[in-house]
Amino acid sequence: MAKCPHCDTIISLDSLHKEVRGALKKEVMYSCPSCDKVLGFAFFFGGMLTGRP
Repeated sequence: MAKCPHCDTIISLDSLHKEVRGALKKEVMYSCPSCDKVLGFAFFFGGMLTGRP
């Protein structure tokens, strides 16, 4: 369990909103379910986590 730094709501990984874009190169954005502020990004290319675009 963690707290959102914007609204102090307690959130879990299962409750995060996750938006995925792209077919081969996937860009994932995670946001808080209560305030919809962006909490983090991830980039995947061909099944590998790259950490950058």
